[in-house]
Parts: sequence; C-alpha cells; structure tokens
Amino acid sequence: MMMNEITIRPEEHRDYKSIVSLILRSFREGTDYSDGTDIIALVEEIRDSRYYIPELSFVAETDNRIVGHFMFSEFPLSPTREGGHNGVTDSGIVMLAPVSVHADYFRRGIGTAMLRLGIEKVRESGYKGVTVEGNYRFYNRIGFRTSSEFNIYPTSGYPMKEPRCMMCQETYEGALEGIHGYIVYDMYCNA
Repeated sequence: MMMNEITIRPEEHRDYKSIVSLILRSFREGTDYSDGTDIIALVEEIRDSRYYIPELSFVAETDNRIVGHFMFSEFPLSPTREGGHNGVTDSGIVMLAPVSVHADYFRRGIGTAMLRLGIEKVRESGYKGVTVEGNYRFYNRIGFRTSSEFNIYPTSGYPMKEPRCMMCQETYEGALEGIHGYIVYDMYCNA
C-alpha cells in the first residue's frame, strides 16, 4: 500500500468506538501477549491524564475506514529506577503507545507510514525524542535505537525480557544529549 492511499489525521471523539474495535482485533490477531483490553485501558488512561496530547493522537484511514491508530503522550523520565515523578521537570520526550493496525491491513506498510508521519509531527511540535516499547525488529527499521544508547533505561515490561525492546529516537541529531533517566510508568498514578 502506498502512503498516498492513506490519510492520517488527529483522532476525534467520534472515532473512539472504531478505535476500540480496531485495537481489540489488532492485538488479538497480531500479538501473543494481549487481547487488547489492557491496551484500551492504556488509551483511556492516557486520554484522562495531563500527559495526553490530542493533536498527536492519530487515526489512519483508507477506503473510508479507520485502519490504524497511534498516539504520542508526554513522558517525563524518572530520576530513579524506583520511580517517583514528583518535582520531575519535562524532558521534552513523548511516548509512542499504543500502535494498532487493523488486522485486515497487516503487512501493507500502514504502520510504517503512520509512524513516519507521526514522528515528523512530534518534531514539528518541538519535542526532543520519542520512546517506544515493542518489537525492536520493526521499530529499528524506522530509526529507533535501544534506549540505553541515549542514557534512558527500562525498568519493567518487555525490557525485562529483552532490553532492546525499549527504544528511543531523537527528533534531530543530538536532541537527547544531556538527558538521562528511567522509563517508569508510575506517573499515571499521580496524573
């Protein structure tokens, strides 16, 4: 599928039901670790938090159908492995999560097209970098590298099984110089 065959736009409230259906099917048929219900909970948690960035939450459409969804949210790094985000200043980093492609459209380049455009929008919005936790074989192809290369360290989830699954990408060369910290998800508890 060519990039010009899909339209990528910010999500709207009217899209939410379609996004839920898309996420459920995408994760049930595309992963061996989630049936999608936890991913829907994550989306709702992000939308309800102060970290939500509506203009950086997107859907992909083709043939008048939503075939993809992805969102970026502000992500403060923890100064310690144990967490605790009180008093933490914004590091200029966003988290990419979740990313879903409709099961009928797997392996057609939609995920790659969505993320390339999304990362460009993140850059235009002035953020320094993007973190993502996922399949490094996929994300490395679009410019992500292991997060520890940027002095950003994983503490839970996939990285405990495979450290290369926690990745970062700078929005411009040298953007993450001088930044360091830990990926800890406890900030949503205090949002």
